[in-house]
Amino acid sequence: MKGPKLKIVPVDFDEAKAFVRKLHRHHVPPVGHKFSLGVADEHMTIRGVAIIGRPVSRNLDDGWTLEVTRVATDGCKNACSALYSAAWRTARGMGYQKLITYTLPEEGGASLRGSGWMVVGQTQGGSWSRTGRPRIDKHPLQEKLRWEVKL
Repeated sequence: MKGPKLKIVPVDFDEAKAFVRKLHRHHVPPVGHKFSLGVADEHMTIRGVAIIGRPVSRNLDDGWTLEVTRVATDGCKNACSALYSAAWRTARGMGYQKLITYTLPEEGGASLRGSGWMVVGQTQGGSWSRTGRPRIDKHPLQEKLRWEVKL
């Protein structure tokens, strides 16, 4: 069965954060971004958003890499794939050479694979909190898969 006809649309950061706050399964909205995208159906109803920013890990923040920090949809068929593909086209158009994101092991990754992304590693998991910079963890602390797409 075919899903709705989808179109990539601009969304401002506040709108993207509100969508994430409402529909993301395990994350709160990020603090900042480089850009955000939406995907709308034929009635121009937003069905999903992607928020793209600098890599969360300082070790990966080389000036040529961005990270998809959040994707949230209402379950609309093909919305995730459309957002991941559009995020890469946009980042590449801005001059970036690589785009990364992370998923939990139980998340299948079909949208990423369908958009040309590849698993390139697995994190150790754990907290970002450190003695010199304590943080309150509001996200899953388990291992995650790192995906990337690059030139």
